[in-house]
Amino acid sequence: MPQPVSTRRALLRALPATVLPVVWLTPVSARAQTLPLLQEDNPAAQQLGYVADAQRVDRTRFAQYATGQTCRNCDLYGGEAADSQGGCQLFYGVEVKAAGWCSAWKPKAP
Repeated sequence: MPQPVSTRRALLRALPATVLPVVWLTPVSARAQTLPLLQEDNPAAQQLGYVADAQRVDRTRFAQYATGQTCRNCDLYGGEAADSQGGCQLFYGVEVKAAGWCSAWKPKAP
């Protein structure tokens, strides 16, 4: 009686045939879910002075703010330059506006 093939190589050969159809059959909307937007009244956002529009930064409270600083050009921003919002390393599970700003802003690495 032949032995069943139970090698890693055989498993790796069979894996694409079982996984890829599941991925192809999953609706695009389920694969690319957007996260909720960070609200300015969120306690962490308030502590860092996050605003969805950098033009509304409280310049008396955040003197380090300079015109032109936005989430889009911050090193912590995870979205693409053309995106209107994206992830931030500081705020898990939510997205920030690309035009926003917070006091943790640091220039994007070259």
